[in-house]
This record gives sequence, C-alpha cells and structure tokens, in this order.
Amino acid sequence: MQILDGKTYRLELLEEYKKIIEEENLDIRLDIIKIGDDPSSIQYIKNKLKYTEMVGIKSVLHELDENTSEDEIIKLIKELNENDEVTGIILQSPIPQGRDAFNRCALEIAFSKDVDGFGKDNIYNLYMNKETILPCTVIGIIKLLEHYNINLDGASVTIVGRGNIVGKPLSIAMTNRNATVTMCHSHSEPLEKYTKDADIIVSACGCGRLIKKDMVKDGFVGVDVGVSFIDGKQVGDFDESAYDKASYITMPTGGVGPMTISMIINNLINLKKNSDN
Repeated sequence: MQILDGKTYRLELLEEYKKIIEEENLDIRLDIIKIGDDPSSIQYIKNKLKYTEMVGIKSVLHELDENTSEDEIIKLIKELNENDEVTGIILQSPIPQGRDAFNRCALEIAFSKDVDGFGKDNIYNLYMNKETILPCTVIGIIKLLEHYNINLDGASVTIVGRGNIVGKPLSIAMTNRNATVTMCHSHSEPLEKYTKDADIIVSACGCGRLIKKDMVKDGFVGVDVGVSFIDGKQVGDFDESAYDKASYITMPTGGVGPMTISMIINNLINLKKNSDN
C-alpha cells in the first residue's frame, strides 16, 4: 500500500505556484468574506491566508457581523466584482443566514472571480465538458491522482456521497476524463454492491469507518474525503481494515485537505491569467 500524500505534494505545488507568480509578475489579490464567528471557518480562513501569503498573493479579509443582511452581503460582493484589483472572491461557508442565503449570495460572485468554481457558469462549463474553474476539492483529487500516475481513463470509479461540493461535480469531472462513474448515497443498498468491483473509490459522506475490508477488491485506490470523530479521534470514511487491500489510499489527514487549499492558489492563477487575456 502506498499513501497518497497530499501534504507533501502541496509543498511542491506551492513552490511551483510561487515561481509562476514571481516569474510572470502576477499581481493577485484574494478577497475573503467571513460572516459571524463559526470556529471551523476561522481555521479554514487562517490556512487560506497563510498559504496565499507564502506564494506572494495578497489577501483581504472582510469580517461582517453575524446579523449582516443578505442585501448587505450582496452589495459587498458586487463592489468587489467591480474592483479591478480583486482577482478572486470567496464567501466563506457556513454563514449564519443559512444555506439558501449563502447560495443566493455566492451566485452573485462574478464568473471571472469565482475561485471556488461553484458559480452557474463554471458548473455549466463543467457539465458541457468545457471546464474553466473546477471546485477546489474536485480538481485537488484529480491532481493528486495524476501525480501518482493513477489513470482515470477507463477506470471504474465509485463515489460515495452525492453532495454539491464534492460528489456531484466530481462525478462529472471524472466522467469528462473517461472514467465509468457510479455515484452512491444513503439509498444505495447494499453499498458493497457498488464498491466491491471499483478500481477507485472516493468517499465523501462523513460516515466514519464505513468502508471495510470486505467491501473492496484487492488493489483498489481509496480517496477519503470524509471527516468524522469516533471516541474523540478523527477518522475517515475508510475503515483501517480496508487499507490492507489498497494499492493507494489517502489518510484521514494529510490527503485531500492540503490539496483543496492548494487549488485555491491554482484557481487564482488561472483567473488572473484569464483576466489578462
């Protein structure tokens, strides 16, 4: 078994991105909008600020009160859309106003500044196999597999979890790369029917230790996106018993997470280059 090491690969990518930014003299600015004081958001934002600064990207944090109205959030987004100094915009989720409000606000981010890749134009382009900016976790998974020479062309892929952030867009992106994709969810029973013969299994359902040894074939590739806590310990969607049958697998930490952060920088560079053309 070989570990798919996103943490080490991130260091290589950061060096590569820093070199591109310096050599091409790219003036890149990321604006992050944080509303309220969600603890997980605070940590995610710290990481985004840390790694963008490392490669020479300027970051501006807009901290809004939890009672900020939806109209005020949209007003700020529109102002940033019109600001030529701003390369990309992130509306940090979750927001106190709720998921529907977040979706409405996020859709106001201009296509040319949509770092997260969830705007309707980027999703449409993904659907039409004319990819522009992919969601960060999606392109992070694909780049990690490519880095380890794991070929998607012709591979049988099972994705566990049909969420809008990972499962759905990843299924389309992998289909675009000629994988045969099965997407599972809470009604896919028995789950092992769909995982047992898969070459690659991506699990993003947050169900701790769900996928066990008897549910996978010898030599499978496992990509663990789920995060859970059992008895105070952070675990992934793959049970440790499944590791024995894996040819490659990510660990619950140091796998997909570092790649997601790196792809924010990847997307910012692409947005900047697109805006200059």
